[in-house]
Amino acid sequence: MSANVTVLSTTRQGGVSIEPFHSLNLGLHVGDNAEAVVENRKRLVERCALPAEPVWLNQTHSADILQVSTTHPDDRPDADGSFTCLPDTVLAVLSADCLPVVISDRQGTQLAVVHAGWRGLAAGILSRAIAAFKKDSALFAWMGPAIGPEKFEVGQEVFDVFTQRNSVNARHFKQGETQGKYWANLYELARMELSEAGCEVFGGDYCTHTQEDLFHSHRRDGTASGRIATVAWMS
Repeated sequence: MSANVTVLSTTRQGGVSIEPFHSLNLGLHVGDNAEAVVENRKRLVERCALPAEPVWLNQTHSADILQVSTTHPDDRPDADGSFTCLPDTVLAVLSADCLPVVISDRQGTQLAVVHAGWRGLAAGILSRAIAAFKKDSALFAWMGPAIGPEKFEVGQEVFDVFTQRNSVNARHFKQGETQGKYWANLYELARMELSEAGCEVFGGDYCTHTQEDLFHSHRRDGTASGRIATVAWMS
């Protein structure tokens, strides 16, 4: 990433939410006490010295990218990623197994933050985010914490949608223990697409499912799962 860009992903530690969402849950939509989530978001801003309140999205597993051209966009617009050229504007996505991806240009003058679950990946959200950048920009991409390839079991329909999109994607699935089940590698599915688009790619080192002390996981905890945040901004 450019030296002008700051990127971070939270853990589940350091907040005020109680069981089962303990402790730093940043999602207002998961059934946690709203006052606790508001306090957790306040702690994120203060402790991480964010230059502004993050631009929170209403994520729907779409391929929609919000163009942030004002420091005060509409409250929680429907989108699963955002793009901006504004400095000190904090872009954010929430996740609990899905893959957060941060993309910037070499100069640190363009920035996108994306929520890339399998539905978003299959729908082309990464290519849509990259299309928002100026043509021929040299791009960097960082992949935040997501579910690892040994824990992300999917059905035949997921395998089919990815291999129909690109037959090479088959290499990022392993046959599961039962017919029609596969272990999918979100990190490698995203890495291949980002690399083919010319991004220099970093990250992809965590597993939200197995690292229970650090991360919320919807696959592990179901409706009792909180959300971590991945945020980024340009100075």
